[in-house]
Amino acid sequence: MRVVIQRVNRASVTVVGQVTGSIELGLCLLVGITHEDTREDIRYIVDKTLNMRIFPDQTGDSGFDESVMDVNGGLLLVSQFTLYASTRKGRRPGFTDAARPEQAQPMFDELVDTFRMNSGLSVETGVFGASMTVDIENAGPVTITLDSAERSAPRKG
Repeated sequence: MRVVIQRVNRASVTVVGQVTGSIELGLCLLVGITHEDTREDIRYIVDKTLNMRIFPDQTGDSGFDESVMDVNGGLLLVSQFTLYASTRKGRRPGFTDAARPEQAQPMFDELVDTFRMNSGLSVETGVFGASMTVDIENAGPVTITLDSAERSAPRKG
């Protein structure tokens, strides 16, 4: 599972002119799911995201002291299979590493449910498989990529 996390002042997702999810201060997560993803990947992403210290403390001296839980922020999750695009050959990206919708949607739904159960925060979403417009006011800017495949990979250097 691959997630691009953006610290935001506000974020929303719109489908066919209707806002389907909106948050103020918090995190916008663009979520890609691959064939090998399991519940363990979901647990890893949820735990890492909820506890990652990427918000400034009250003094504002540093930008990386508090988690989304500490600041009682919101979460906006948007499914995005293009995070598994392969651009190795040709000019058109390939998406064979992305899970098919019938596998990815239940995983995405479980990810959303797990965030809701484990955080108590406001958790909003887009519409799985829809063409969406995502409006993000990135704060910092802070953008971090998490990949659950890295949880068991040996560290370099």
